[in-house]
Amino acid sequence: MLIEHLKRIVGDQGWTTDAAELEPHLREWRDILHGATPIMLSPASTGEVAEVVSACNAAGVGVVPQGGNTGLCGGAIPDSSGEQVLLSLTRMNSIRSLDPDNFSMEVEAGCVLADVQQAAADAGRLFPLSLASEGSCQVGGNLSTNAGGINVIRYGTARDQVLGLEVVLADGTVVNSLRSLRKDTAGYDLKQLFLGSEGTLGIITAATLRLYAQPAHPATALVALAS
Repeated sequence: MLIEHLKRIVGDQGWTTDAAELEPHLREWRDILHGATPIMLSPASTGEVAEVVSACNAAGVGVVPQGGNTGLCGGAIPDSSGEQVLLSLTRMNSIRSLDPDNFSMEVEAGCVLADVQQAAADAGRLFPLSLASEGSCQVGGNLSTNAGGINVIRYGTARDQVLGLEVVLADGTVVNSLRSLRKDTAGYDLKQLFLGSEGTLGIITAATLRLYAQPAHPATALVALAS
């Protein structure tokens, strides 16, 4: 049975069917859209994500990846059929490496955005992506939706902060392009296919992020417009 197989893949700590635990993952913040699922899986590694996706693909069962579930359009919740498996990246929350000299860091998709910002700041660097939900949204969701945020005019959208990606495709194949090269002229820039694709082409499991120098003299201005 597929459900039992999926449970074995993620282990005892990696799944739930409890209605109370599932409830906040099956609705979006406007409380307009509501979904259903037979199980929520929380893999702890890229390998487990690949096994889960491969098993569901073989069985013809849909998988809905979810990060912090802070979106307002329902893309991170399953539909109401109760036939789709919900896959949460919450347990994949490690900062794998941080290289301040190379202005880069490698993080897993389940890292909360505020934690990534703080890790960069502790190393004397800036990760500029910043938005209202940064205390609970996750990097994988930020990249999958190409989030903008309040610093977009100066630093660009989420896709501009990415040097490399690790992605699990629909058949369970892992695509690893976690490079931190700036002058990367080797063929297709495959990561751009997945940034902003909202999980439709693959599930982002990790990313190499671009860091910047901390601003020396930050200031805030209020501009009032008459028309």
